[in-house]
Amino acid sequence: MSAAGADPALAALLTPEAVRERCNELWQLAERDALDHFELHAPALEQASAHVLDELARNYPGRPVPYHSRWRHFELGGRDLWHELAPPGNGMTVHERARARFDLAIVSVLLDAGAGAEWRYRDAATGITLGRSEGLALASLRLFASGRLSAAAAREPLRCDASCLAALRPELLADAMQSAPGNPLAALAGRCALLRRLGEAALACPGVFGRGGATRPGHLYDHLRAAAVDGRLPARTILIALLTWLGGIWPGGRQLGAWRAGDVGVHPALRRADASDTLVPFHKLSQWLAYSLVEPLQEAGIEVTEPDALTGLAEYRNGGLLIDAGVLRLRDAAARERAHDPGATLVVEWRALTVAALDRIAVRVRAQSGHDAASLPLAAVLQGGTWSAGRRLAAQRRAGGAPPLRIASDGTLF
Repeated sequence: MSAAGADPALAALLTPEAVRERCNELWQLAERDALDHFELHAPALEQASAHVLDELARNYPGRPVPYHSRWRHFELGGRDLWHELAPPGNGMTVHERARARFDLAIVSVLLDAGAGAEWRYRDAATGITLGRSEGLALASLRLFASGRLSAAAAREPLRCDASCLAALRPELLADAMQSAPGNPLAALAGRCALLRRLGEAALACPGVFGRGGATRPGHLYDHLRAAAVDGRLPARTILIALLTWLGGIWPGGRQLGAWRAGDVGVHPALRRADASDTLVPFHKLSQWLAYSLVEPLQEAGIEVTEPDALTGLAEYRNGGLLIDAGVLRLRDAAARERAHDPGATLVVEWRALTVAALDRIAVRVRAQSGHDAASLPLAAVLQGGTWSAGRRLAAQRRAGGAPPLRIASDGTLF
């Protein structure tokens, strides 16, 4: 069932405004000390912001901060591996290059849920070995470059065809990601199922993703290009298109009757007199994917406007920053020792408070660094930023840089 056929109150959850509104409702409850699992210590936002300012100075001294997107993970050791793979002027038209970048970004982001602490990817071309998000990015780039996702690999290796995605086998994905008994990638089967569902969703929507042998995720670029007015496209339009046309792919997402809503949690303290009662949308991977599609659109000459309509990302590095900086404190300290389901109320609180806090940290960081929202949008604060500050604090506090809470990831949402 598509979002268009859902109850209007449920369809409204497929917007960044709903994410921000409901996460702030939980923040307001935290300000009243009315949450079950977390205490809020708002003065510690100043310390968290100081960590972010340190990261900005360390990572981007005196230069513009780019968006937090998948493309940053293809920049390693002073090299831009995407541009090495497909340099401008390599024979692709502007539009074909944009479709290829959409293909890569969509597949790579969907593969990016937590990899597990043990997994590593060893890249033969660069000699680099990486784990976590960076390793997943590098592995997905090499999978894309291999042509194994293209139905015409000899002619056009740099594409992902829906037919190939829909037929993807776990063995092929395991080989591409170097997942093996001694190097296990968490939730490999879930990732493979997610990519198969991506292919199936594209095949089911030829008006958006192309017809016949041309069906591919990258044709979402053409759909968004057509939606631009005078060469301008609001950022929220990207996210809503992703949630509308790809919302059905989430095997671990919230199922609401016949409608699959994706990355939506439940919190009993949020009450609505409609079908959206108690629901808290996050759309973490979809929002990160929306951020990751901005640069391909801009390279193709489309100006993406109002980027701060999108929200911060409800993930464990941003959330870990808040716990490690003392903004959030667990009522039950023993909760650190247990693995939590992504849909648990504790995790929903953590993620919602993270989204709300990121807006507040962005305001403080801009005020202290002389920026405004135009020169330092939220996506740049994340990159500069909150994500790396969360990782740095985790590395200082725990062996292996593990986050302060453990999530039982299914490889699709968190």
